Amino acid sequence: MTGLTGLARGLSAPNGFVVASQVAPPPDAIRLLSGIPAPEALPVDAIARASAALWQDPAAAVAALQYSPAPGSATLRNWIAEREGVDPGRIVVTNGGMHGLTLAVLTVVERGDTVAVDDPVFPGFRWALEVSTNRILPVPVLADGFDVDHLAGRLAAGDRIAAAYTVPDFHNPAQVSLSAAKRAALVGLAERYGFYLLVDDPYRELRFAGADQGVAVFHDSDRAIHVNSFTKTLGPGWRAGWMVLPEHLVDPVIRLRNRLDVHTSSVTQAIVERLAGEFDGVVHRARALYRERAAVLVGALHEHLPGAFEIHTPEGGLFLWARLADESADPAALFRRAVAAGVVYQPGEYFAAGPEQQSAARHLRFAYGDRTPDELREAVRRLAVAFR
Repeated sequence: MTGLTGLARGLSAPNGFVVASQVAPPPDAIRLLSGIPAPEALPVDAIARASAALWQDPAAAVAALQYSPAPGSATLRNWIAEREGVDPGRIVVTNGGMHGLTLAVLTVVERGDTVAVDDPVFPGFRWALEVSTNRILPVPVLADGFDVDHLAGRLAAGDRIAAAYTVPDFHNPAQVSLSAAKRAALVGLAERYGFYLLVDDPYRELRFAGADQGVAVFHDSDRAIHVNSFTKTLGPGWRAGWMVLPEHLVDPVIRLRNRLDVHTSSVTQAIVERLAGEFDGVVHRARALYRERAAVLVGALHEHLPGAFEIHTPEGGLFLWARLADESADPAALFRRAVAAGVVYQPGEYFAAGPEQQSAARHLRFAYGDRTPDELREAVRRLAVAFR
């Protein structure tokens, strides 16, 4: 085994990702590894108030300690449905985004089916997909998202898929968003060829620049499963998210769930629904914070490493997907030097849809969400040392 994936030595990120290195990072290494919310963005005080209010209400407390309906509490589903613009009967509350993706895969992907996936791809989806199949059709991610024309060409040539997976807003890792025109075209393909869209959208609320490309086109189709999560807004520790399902898939998902985990924690749901009035404020503050951090990171790269990367300033989300501009530069060697210098990031190769896919090999994914502006500036200074 060659390349970065053959050099893995267990540098673990909190979400289970492992980056590759033959060099142990120093104790003060700055890790730009994962899509972790900033501690300052998490509504700790509001959560404390919501939790206290729950336990001070005896009837509500007893209800929270009982079973929940499998789709989720009516109050929480109604609030989510209002935000999504759909009927509450189409909402299923999940144990986070990965749970939603796994339920979607188990519902619509049979063993041995082929699934079209982003290239580069969020590795977590590949893990979720393995419960049903390992057959994938990589589809390039362009500046305006998933290459719908590429998929259309493959389908016209005779390829058949059970589903297509994409992250439409602030793609992980590629940071781009799927254009409104492509969203409509992708839905059109799904309806024409009879496959399902698995729409993974945990970063949607974190737009701090540019125009919202919309989700109604997914909700209006009976071929789209829309998965979201409170992970990036209220915190990953909740393990709470939701699915917006076509009506005909609600019962199959509930039947499947009854054989797996039954329902999301009633206590979790009771507290989260009490945060509804705080949610918009939480998101507003988070957007401002991530706007600043993205700008600091981009500015520091331009200052300390002018011309070293091809960079597009993020419009939202938690990642910067930078490409090495010098075609002679060795990404693996740079990564080893960067780790030794005390800055760790995810090499682009880690996100390749398959071992033969090379489109991401010259990219670096920098996660800026949980790093302060000073840490980001210092990380870039250390990266500049690695370049020299």
